Amino acid sequence: MKRAQMILVVDDEKTIADGLRMTLESEGYGVRTAGSVREALGALVQGDPHAAIVDLMLPDGDGLQLTRELKRRDPALEVLVITAYGSVRKAMEATKGAGAFHVLEKPFEPDELLGLLENALEHRKLVGENADLKRRLVDQVTDTEILGSAPGIQRVLETVAAVADADANVLIVGESGTGKELLANALHEQSHRRSGPWIKINCAALPKDLIESELFGHTRGAFTGATTDKVGLLEEADGGSLLLDEITEMPMDLQAKLLRVLEERMVRRLGAAKAVPVDFRLISSTNQTPDVALREGHLRQDLYFRINTVSIEVPPLRERRDDIPILVRAFLDRYRTKHARVVEGIDPEAYRRLMSWSWPGNVRELQHAIERAVLVTRGPMIVLEDLPEQLQHTAREGGGLGASAVAPSQVPAGSLEEIERASILKALETTRWNKQAAAALLGLRRPTLYSKMRKHGIPQRRA
Repeated sequence: MKRAQMILVVDDEKTIADGLRMTLESEGYGVRTAGSVREALGALVQGDPHAAIVDLMLPDGDGLQLTRELKRRDPALEVLVITAYGSVRKAMEATKGAGAFHVLEKPFEPDELLGLLENALEHRKLVGENADLKRRLVDQVTDTEILGSAPGIQRVLETVAAVADADANVLIVGESGTGKELLANALHEQSHRRSGPWIKINCAALPKDLIESELFGHTRGAFTGATTDKVGLLEEADGGSLLLDEITEMPMDLQAKLLRVLEERMVRRLGAAKAVPVDFRLISSTNQTPDVALREGHLRQDLYFRINTVSIEVPPLRERRDDIPILVRAFLDRYRTKHARVVEGIDPEAYRRLMSWSWPGNVRELQHAIERAVLVTRGPMIVLEDLPEQLQHTAREGGGLGASAVAPSQVPAGSLEEIERASILKALETTRWNKQAAAALLGLRRPTLYSKMRKHGIPQRRA
């Protein structure tokens, strides 16, 4: 195990460097030696060491500067600083300000050094395992996690819980980015089919000339290029669930064939003489309202009745503004952990911009905005300049809010509760206490506005 671990020794006294090298190599470690800051940084070209032993006093700098640079390049690297008597106070700065693992005063016993080095490497291993675990947890955050406490999303979640374990066909309707696929995942994961296949088909992404073969499969020689038999996705979903995402993008002739499959529970591959039975639970989604899709000829009426046993309408983010703080906190925690960034929070000006934006791309747009900000921010706080350009532009111009709330320049600083109360009062003053107009300005429904007014102790009429 030790032979895979490389130790960088930096000391301008050759006898000490050679002695450390011999001691470490006798224990099975790989060793690189350097006599200056420049040589130490040059040695990094050969690969990153697992730990470093650095003398505090070097001819072209000091170990404190080198420790900072080593930690900047590789935060996981553990550094032992060695120092002569009289420099201990300065060396202690290395552990506080530069991030060294330990300070060892000369002269020292080899066993003492080896013990500290072993502790340093064990600490590096534990920190690395912890970081890997956090990354895995973030990457494996369940795709059925739907965040929000607003009444609209709570009704959706209640419906999902009520119908998840049934085999009824479900149609999920909502704008792009509202989380339709998350709801579909929840329906499958909470059903008795959870251990079966979970097949997802994006009808908008499949080429028109390939979608039938992908769905139904084909036999060898069924058409030019069909050199082998192929199992269709409808067959693959047998025993599990099938998601037809953006079902209104499916060609009308295939909608007729799909209807037949749902009625007969049989699938016949292209070119096959016989059909095979299939058993799957169908979940469909669309970003078009069914009435529009039917009227414009994007959805067959008979298929609509078949897939619409249960209909779930997902509200857009602008209708569930109370959930924005919950989503912002969740995404901030998720992406600063995933990308290992030290981001403590969000500057009030940037936060007000997040609260007042209309989010035409819904939760997905908010999610991408937070991830971008975590990646590009240069300080501990996300500021306005870290947000996507369209949010910055709107803030500078003071317009283009669409169905958003009051412009950020009009919203005072303070806690979220204070900001929300001030925004409502500003909207009421702007509309001369016309509740319907104020609700529209804030991007809320009028009952929600009344609820918030009661919550904040705002009278129904102007004092």
